[in-house]
Amino acid sequence: MSANECINSFSSHLFWDVRKEDIDMEQYSKYIIKRVLEYGMWNDWVIIRSYYGLPRIVEEAKKMRDLEPRALAYVAAISNTPKNEFRCYTYQQSIPKHWNF
Repeated sequence: MSANECINSFSSHLFWDVRKEDIDMEQYSKYIIKRVLEYGMWNDWVIIRSYYGLPRIVEEAKKMRDLEPRALAYVAAISNTPKNEFRCYTYQQSIPKHWNF
């Protein structure tokens, strides 16, 4: 699947704030992977996994400063990678939020 086909196949709610025509799958890979992990549907996950491959997704996720706990748990579980290898797991706010849900 080409990059344009991938971009057009994503759910419409993922990139509501940008024009899909301006997204480059290689240049903005970290942005795309983060959006799909946090807000994507199953089909979106299948698209990025077939385009990037699991090793690249894991490497990009390891570099992210913040990632939702559910997304982190999913990537760690599916790749058999310990959570403490992810930057978002070790790099947390020094001042906790007021309402900790």
